[in-house]
Amino acid sequence: MPVLSTTKDADALTLTLVAEYDAAPEKVWQLFADPRKLERWWGPPTWPATFEQHDFTVGGDAGYYMTGPDGEKAYGWWRFTAIDEPKSIEFEDGFSHDASTPNNDMPTMRIRVDIEPAGDVTRMTVTTFFRDAAEMTQLSEMGMVEGMEGAAGQIDAILAA
Repeated sequence: MPVLSTTKDADALTLTLVAEYDAAPEKVWQLFADPRKLERWWGPPTWPATFEQHDFTVGGDAGYYMTGPDGEKAYGWWRFTAIDEPKSIEFEDGFSHDASTPNNDMPTMRIRVDIEPAGDVTRMTVTTFFRDAAEMTQLSEMGMVEGMEGAAGQIDAILAA
């Protein structure tokens, strides 16, 4: 399993996942830059993602849905706020009612991805920033930690292909 740690910090309102992969940083970067690769791992193994929109530029948007085992769809959106190829990406991440209508009743998070060489491997650190403790608790109770760990666990197979 490539996930080294998953740490919740209630004081900082963050959830940080650290994983390492046997691939160059540029190859790990493509997991975000290429929506077809992103679909193969974003979301838990039983909830694969489909990206309908992926404008991978600062200010660009991504729209996706994850399909559950019973065919249920959960929609989400991203807005890219910073991109430093192949080192880091920052984006807002939220829920949607459908492909184009944000669900303002659900939390919006800020996510930062750092990709860096770590000896013979590449370390990917994904830090999720929450607005408050209630949102952090809500998403943790929805299975966010397990979902992130499951998603990151799918990456080795994509990098090996």
